[in-house]
Amino acid sequence: MITPDISSLVDRVAGRRVMIVGDVMLDHYTFGSVTRISPEAPVPVLQVSDEQYRLGGAGNVARNIVALGGQAMMIGVIGADQDGQTLTGLLTEAGVATDLVQDDRRRTTRKTRIIAQNQQIVRVDREHAGGLSPATVGTLLEKVAAHGQDHDIIVISDYGKGVVTRALMDALRALTGRSGARPRLLVDPKPCNYDLYQGVDILTPNAKEAAEGAGLALMSADGPVQAAAALFQRLGCGQLLITLGSQGMALFENPQKALRIPTFARKVFDVTGAGDTVIATLALGLAAGADLLASAVLANHAAGIVVAQVGAATASPEALREAIASHPDLAIEELTGLA
Repeated sequence: MITPDISSLVDRVAGRRVMIVGDVMLDHYTFGSVTRISPEAPVPVLQVSDEQYRLGGAGNVARNIVALGGQAMMIGVIGADQDGQTLTGLLTEAGVATDLVQDDRRRTTRKTRIIAQNQQIVRVDREHAGGLSPATVGTLLEKVAAHGQDHDIIVISDYGKGVVTRALMDALRALTGRSGARPRLLVDPKPCNYDLYQGVDILTPNAKEAAEGAGLALMSADGPVQAAAALFQRLGCGQLLITLGSQGMALFENPQKALRIPTFARKVFDVTGAGDTVIATLALGLAAGADLLASAVLANHAAGIVVAQVGAATASPEALREAIASHPDLAIEELTGLA
């Protein structure tokens, strides 16, 4: 059994810098209760009690970084609309530094979730997920080049809304960071864009995304090992962290060395944004100089905290310290069956 010491890591991530590039979105929540069925159609009638706007997608990654004490620089694309203004305001309120590209030919992505008695009953998406215009791509690449040189850790948060392209990934791979080397690239992937992630440092798919990228029908008991082997071969990436829901995580430090980290979640209300929390915490741990295993264990603790809350939530340093203290013994085991 392997037990990394992460007790001091929560303090060490404070002030660390991470740049996030990707699909920033506005999450709109409508809360209420259902007590009757509509006489107009066999559908529930929601009595609205509250509405909230929150940061979604790449914006939620940035929000998680700041919530843990880090410094986040958010680069993405919004529309010239009210949702874009609301989203920009939320980023500012959260303490996230921004350099967003405004495209008047696109609308800001908004996802509306209708929630009754703590259960989501429907989601309504408003978005334009087509390709960016050449002018918007050019402006985006200028901002990436300007800010990328000030960071050694960059998160690519891909939700398939058009920001992550081959041109963007080529530009990121060509950067020189603060240390004089290329920044470390961490990718939260979208299966339709897998071939864009050639040679990135760390990929953080969930089980479904890993299976799709590996060409597997589903994730079986030994699926993480099979999926990782296929992804390493397909992408030539450095390392993999596959999140497995209630089964925890499978961490592949290289194609020949892998570990299973158990879940720390006590209860699960909503997995929305859990992947954002994982990659944000992982990035901060690495920015603080921790190794991959310690950073992944910290990320697993953070994920266990946010899934116990409704909506895209964050973990605080205090909650992380409490979670770490309540799990002093970690049953981290080596995975077998690797090539």
